[in-house]
Parts: sequence; C-alpha cells; structure tokens
Amino acid sequence: MIRLLDQGAYVLNGQTIIEENSEALEILKGKTGKDVRKEEAAKNTIAYEILAAHNTSGNMDKLKIKFDKLTSHDITFVGIIQTARASGLTEFPVPYVLTNCHNSLCAVGGTINEDDHMFGLSCAKKYGGMYVPPHQAVIHQFAREMLAGGGKMILGSDSHTRHGALGTMAMGEGGPEIVKQLLSKTYDITMPKVVGVYLTGAPRKGVGPQDIALAIIGAVFSNGYVNNKVMEFIGDGIKNLSVDYRIGIDVMTTETTCLSSIWVTDEKVKEFYDIHNRVEEYKELAPGEIAYYDGMIYVDLSEIKPMIAMPFHPSNVYTIEELNANLSDILFEVEKKALVSLDNNKVNYTLRDKIRNGRLYIEQGVIAGCAGGGFENICDAADILNGKYIGADEFSLSVYPASQPIFMELVKNGSVAKLMQTGATIRTAFCGPCFGAGDVPANNGLSIRHSTRNFPNREGSKITNGQIASVALMDARSIAATAANQGYLTSAEDIDVNFAKPRYFFDRKIYENRVYDGVGKPDKTAEIKFGPGIVDWPAMESLTDDLVLKVVSVIHDPVTTTDELIPSGETSSYRSNPLGLAEFTLSRKDPAYVGRAKEIQLAEKARQTADSVEDIYNANSEIKEVFTKINEKFAIDPKVTEIGSVIYAVKPGDGSAREQAASCQKVLGGLANIAKEYATKRYRSNLINWGMLPFLWKEEIPFKNGDYLFIKDIKKAIENRENEIKAYVVNDEMKEFALTLGELTDDERDIILKGCLINYYRN
Repeated sequence: MIRLLDQGAYVLNGQTIIEENSEALEILKGKTGKDVRKEEAAKNTIAYEILAAHNTSGNMDKLKIKFDKLTSHDITFVGIIQTARASGLTEFPVPYVLTNCHNSLCAVGGTINEDDHMFGLSCAKKYGGMYVPPHQAVIHQFAREMLAGGGKMILGSDSHTRHGALGTMAMGEGGPEIVKQLLSKTYDITMPKVVGVYLTGAPRKGVGPQDIALAIIGAVFSNGYVNNKVMEFIGDGIKNLSVDYRIGIDVMTTETTCLSSIWVTDEKVKEFYDIHNRVEEYKELAPGEIAYYDGMIYVDLSEIKPMIAMPFHPSNVYTIEELNANLSDILFEVEKKALVSLDNNKVNYTLRDKIRNGRLYIEQGVIAGCAGGGFENICDAADILNGKYIGADEFSLSVYPASQPIFMELVKNGSVAKLMQTGATIRTAFCGPCFGAGDVPANNGLSIRHSTRNFPNREGSKITNGQIASVALMDARSIAATAANQGYLTSAEDIDVNFAKPRYFFDRKIYENRVYDGVGKPDKTAEIKFGPGIVDWPAMESLTDDLVLKVVSVIHDPVTTTDELIPSGETSSYRSNPLGLAEFTLSRKDPAYVGRAKEIQLAEKARQTADSVEDIYNANSEIKEVFTKINEKFAIDPKVTEIGSVIYAVKPGDGSAREQAASCQKVLGGLANIAKEYATKRYRSNLINWGMLPFLWKEEIPFKNGDYLFIKDIKKAIENRENEIKAYVVNDEMKEFALTLGELTDDERDIILKGCLINYYRN
C-alpha cells in the first residue's frame, strides 16, 4: 500500500524511480548517457525551482523568501495587523486577503466578533487589501478559487495553507511571519529537504482523498519522515485523480508535519483555472529529466481502502474494514493510547460502550471545511445518501460547503435537496467543526468528520472539567455510508452507488458582488475601526544580562498540541485581546499554569519598578531566597536579571500555526520553553518572534515544576552566537546543566535580544 524508501532516490522523467545506492549513478548513466551529480539532480525538483525563483539571498542553502500573496483569517488577522502597525506598517506591499471563517459563528457575547470583522474591512481599505466577509468562503477554498497560481508562493497564518495541487507552494506559519512580509522583510529558512511522493494506480470506488491522506499520515508521522520537509507529488497515478481529489489529499499534508507541498500539474489543473476564469495562472510544472529526492513515499492508490483516524490524532489510522472486524480489541487499544494523550484522572474514557449489537455506533457526522467541504466530496456524499434517511435517533449529519460558489452549485444541481431530504442539515462556510466552535459533540460523544484534525482538547472537550468528546477522521463518502446506516460505522466500499460526478460551474459574481478588493489601492485617509475587545500588545522588555526562570508547568506527554497550549473554540472571541486570551493558556492541560505564571510576573514587575535591590527582596520573600542562593555562587545584579517563567514539554507545538500558543505565554511573563524537540518549525518560530528562548534538553530533566533556574550571561551568549547555554537549578547544590538553542539566524538572535518582533522593527 505505502512504502518508505530508507535512502533518497533519483527519478527519471518523473516516472522511473532509481533508489540511491552505490550503483544508482551508473544505472542513470546507462539510461541517459550522462554523468549525473547528486547535487545537480537535487536542483531538478519542482520545489527547488519555485524556491529559487522566490529566494532573495543569493544563497540556496540559506533562503530569504518573499511570497507572492498572503492570507489570514479572523482568528489571526487582528493581532497580525496590530503587530505590523506597531512595527511601522504603511501599506500592504503584496496582495493580503483577510477572510472571516473562524469566529463568525462563535461569539461568546456582545459585539466582539463583528468588531473584528469591521477592523479587518477598515484595514483592507486603509492599507490596500482584500476583505472576504463571513460565510463567503473558508480561507483555503477562497485561496484555491481566487489566489493560487502556478509557480507562485502563498504564506498564510493558518497551518493548513496548502495549495500544492494547483502548482502553488504554500506555507502556514504564525502571525509574526506574515508581519515580516507586510514589512517587506523575508521568510528565512535553511533550504528544506524534498521528499518525493510517488502515486501510482487509481483509487478504488468509494475511496476518497481523505482515505489516501490518512494512509500517508499514518505511515510518516511517528517516524518524522517528512518533518519540516517539502512533499513533492509525482507519478503516473496523478492523472487518475481529479483536481478536487488532489486538493483533498494535499490539504492534509500539514498533519504529516511537513513544511509545504507541491504537485506536478497537467491539463486537469489547467481546466481548474479555466473554470475559475483564471487560466492565465496555469503553469505546467514537472521535475527535470533526472531529479533527486531526499526520500521517497511510494503509494499504490489501488491498494488503499476506506480509512478512519481514531482519537486523538490523524496518524492513529486503521482501515474501517479492520476496525469493524476487530472492534473490541482495537477500541481497547485506542482507549489505552487515549489515556496517555489525555493525561487526566478526571476522565473515565471509553469507546467500547459505543458497540451496539456488535457494531460501532456513532453519534455525529460532519463534512466540513477546507478538507471536506469541496464540491466533489459533497456530491459523492449526496449520491450515497440519495433516497435514504439518517434516522431520528442520536446520530446527526451536518454539511458545510467550503464556499458560497460551491454552495450555489450544489443547490443548482440538486445535491443540497438530496441531503436535506435525508435529515442532514446544510450550513454556510465556517471552520468551526475543525477547531471546536461548531457542532461540538456531546460529552462522551463520538463524531466522525471529514475535517483536518481530531486532537484532544480540540472539538469542545474540557478534560480538566471531566468533559470529553471523541472525534475520528473519515472521508465524506464513508461518513455518508455511515449516515445511510443511521450511525453504524460503514465503509463506502460496502455501499452500492452510482457516482454521477456532475460538472462544476464557478460563478465569480458571488465574490464580485460582496468581496472588498482594495489590493494596490490603499486609502491613507481611511479610519481604522476599533471595537472595545481589540487591545494593543503590552510593552515587552529586551533581554537582560542574566535570567531567573521559574518552572511553572511540566508536561511529559509525547506530543503537546497547539490546542493544549492555547485552546481553540470558545477562546476565539478573545483573539484580539492579548490579555483576555492569555487567561486561557494551558487551561485544558494545566489549569494552575496561569496563576503560577502571574505570581512570578508580579515579582518581575516589582523588580522593574524597585528603587533598590532591597525593595525587590521586600516585594517577594521567595525571590529574595532565590537570589541569595544564586549570589552564594555568582555575583549578580538583580536590577539587570529579569525574572520570568518557563514551561517544559517533551515535544510542543504540533498542529495549528496560531502564534497565540507562544504570545500568551509571553504576555504572562514567559521567557522560554525547554523541550526535547519542537514538533514544528512554526511553533519554534512563534517562540522566537515573541522573544522567547527555544531551549533544548534531550536528557531526563534535572528540575521539577516549581523549581527556579538561573541562566547566566544569556545576553552575551546570544550576542556571541553561542549554542550551548549554562543553566543552574537554584538550590543548595546549584546543579549545572547545559541547554542548547539550535540554529538561529542573525535576525532571530536580534529579535530575542530586543524582546520580540515588535521591538525589533520599532528599534
């Protein structure tokens, strides 16, 4: 089904794989008559071509990328623009699109969400951007329809910014990376490795793009095969996939932890652009005659069956056939894994109680968002459900088309009527089901979703309150098959159906009549509209000579997601208020964190305002004791020794690009993270851009929650480009250990020294 090569591979004419070994170059010479150098063949990937065209550094080892277009949604754009304004923004230098698909339906109360929308519209007018009102499109679907272009690059402040199937290399990053582009700066990375994904064969009937994607994720996530690399899709099987199908696979590449993705393009892609009145954006993309890939994922599409990703990760995959055949045993294994992910004794987690008459009963089905809300997915689901009904029991089905143009075409071709007759409900374009603000399952409920993620603490669960719901990921076709059987888990392969495959017609007027397009036309006289919930970032200090850090949370989970660092869902309405949002930090993982962080933050505020060292000691007796112990070994000046907090997690930052996972810690006085490794580049970048130190420690930690750490000469170490940093556990022994920082660019070091990205640009 899926095979991962142990070594790299050469690909001849985009079709023939020659595994890297001692004979590979001779084989290539025999086939082509040419001497082949690995370094030159590596330049023949599509990824290299696009990155080279957008690199401004003159050095392909150290890239400085400028993107063609930028996108953000209403959870992130207020903070981004506020940061950019504080850093000197005068106008948007490239097309910047502000979509409203996240907090449009989840206001906690008052005018908070619509205030954010009006802020976005007024900024689009003032700075020359594009504004997409609520319910028009989810961020990534609008980009597919209106922004993508062959050979182009798009940067978005959402982790699922993926348009590789359309020939566009797109990346999802935290807000500060968007800010850099808005200030005409660059996205700085080491040249990423490129992994080929060779698709061959054709999918079986009933197997959808989510099935292919989940199978790939299951094969590569745990071993980090594509971590922070570019996935390049090639092979003879691509011609057997519609563009909608390719998009469905592509958007899920984020869950592999890759950096980005790109696909070969063909006449089907050209037709997609033509349908969307943008045929001039098509570009034929293919690897060169001999291309070298740093790894290869070989996928036989014909062997993949309908899949299900069980709670609580997209990589926790089984075939539906396998699950149904071994139901009790697999559910027991999932429960054991879940206990590790949940790590909370308030929750008595079980799935085996969902077994009814030997079958797995599901309470909810959802087809939604950038992954599931596509035209072809919903049409196929409607065909499966045609003439059937979902029943009047616990099971419900909701469908969210990804954009108004898709919705309208589904109305015109009768798919909406077919679905509504079954008892399903049709909603507008909204990302809520993917991040916990729409169709939240009941406590102990099990939901199957064609969406992107099923992390713990995400879809409405509040584990620290004893509230838990489970989400499994499936393809729209098998969700429809399950709905046809009124909630009993069913593979789409087990349904007799004729897929009509209606043609798609795109009506651009929907956007022309409603979307504000001020790209390239800034109105300097326009007033920005602020609501009471839109709050400026608090002032942040530059790095001091030494640091005293209190450990305020220790997380031993194998992976900590962004949603555990800062929950999604009900927090959405506070995303424009840094202080308000910070109150939710780690609330579903370590509820005592905020209180602990605030206590040490008060000590730092007292230090900053104190007239003397004695005043610092009088303000906090614990701090006095800490400094006394430090001074027994080192002569330090508390007036230039910042006090802050630090969290430890084994592998933090999997999942969402939301910068708030880092900024909320900084707002509460956080100065560093310590980790064995960082799950994604984007989370580490978020830490750095908020002036936080991304420390690494590979061994068993020599400290516990509540301990103080002393970091001596940290400012000098950053200035001198040192990687190893001496740290001490503050106690009678003052035990020394050595933290490392990993690779930092000169700009990243400056950002840390200045205290955050805002200070860096302001200075």
